[in-house]
Amino acid sequence: MIEELHDKKVKFLEEKANEIRQLIIDMLLEAGSGHSAGPLGMADIFSAFYFHILRHDPQNPDWPDRDRLILSNGHICPVRYAAMALAGYFPVEELKTLRKINTRLQGHPHRTTLPGVETSSGPLGEGISQAIGIAYAGILDKKDYHVYCITSDGEHQEGNTWEAYMWLGKNPLPNLTIIIDRNYIQIDGVTEDVMPLEPLKQKLEAFGLHVLEVDGHNIRAFVDAVRTARSEWRRTSVIIAYTIPGKGVSFMEKKFEWHGKPPNKEEAKKALDELRTLGGKITSEHQ
Repeated sequence: MIEELHDKKVKFLEEKANEIRQLIIDMLLEAGSGHSAGPLGMADIFSAFYFHILRHDPQNPDWPDRDRLILSNGHICPVRYAAMALAGYFPVEELKTLRKINTRLQGHPHRTTLPGVETSSGPLGEGISQAIGIAYAGILDKKDYHVYCITSDGEHQEGNTWEAYMWLGKNPLPNLTIIIDRNYIQIDGVTEDVMPLEPLKQKLEAFGLHVLEVDGHNIRAFVDAVRTARSEWRRTSVIIAYTIPGKGVSFMEKKFEWHGKPPNKEEAKKALDELRTLGGKITSEHQ
């Protein structure tokens, strides 16, 4: 059961999201490569998951009754790593090893390297199918864990995604909730220019899915949407979360050019200065 949010907890989650964003900038600067826009845009949602929604135990990451969080768009893994570190899965200092040789924090998550990561991801469009298998296994094993699958909007240009939705239309899994990061960008431009997805909500509903729409930066609204999704027992729920790529950093927001680009030293300092003005605990060394 997911508890309702009170004002104090909302403030806590917002501050955690800001902290996550600062860590993302630090990680990308140190790595010299990686994705900026998507991780920054998803910080609020990952804060909600790791500090309120998920049933999990960082000290026992293989706990059989844990909820499963599947990251289909693995390139936004800096946001997941930052949230996991703050939640206690591994030391925050280890974040500086992002994308380095022999690190546990690869540029795309590796399941057997980092405890708490459920699947390896890289090629887009595979996460929903993986999540279906894990959710179906939970039903067969009579487990009550819930499976959440985070996907990008761009990977909805992949055929495998729609094959998975077709299966769910025939075989509903109420223990699976899919979250689409609807930020309208991909590496080559705006999704609606590269390969239009709209009307996305109507397409998903045509496949027999229960579809909700929410502001991905309104943590209270997002948690309420997850609670609503969890209460739907007849169909699989999909939450379309509208986010701003590069959220919190003015010169990155809504710019597809920052999809797969890290900040340099000057850009990182400017980004961190902006994030500090928004509040939240300061973890960065660039003060």
